[in-house]
Amino acid sequence: MTGYVTSMPSGKFFGFIKAGDREYFFHRADYSGYWDDLRLLFDSRTKVEVEFEPVDSAKGPRAANVRRVDE
Repeated sequence: MTGYVTSMPSGKFFGFIKAGDREYFFHRADYSGYWDDLRLLFDSRTKVEVEFEPVDSAKGPRAANVRRVDE
């Protein structure tokens, strides 16, 4: 599934991805690239496109195996 990173709170190691009408939580451990590179790219753009596997968790939708589309 593809979507866009919509939020990465400063100083935190998680973010949110919007895909369709749902928002998915992801943690640094779910991201397959360099976290700092993703952070810098997100801060410099309005949208960063990613691919991920949607997972249902007890706390709601979660993204697993997240990677940037342009890598």
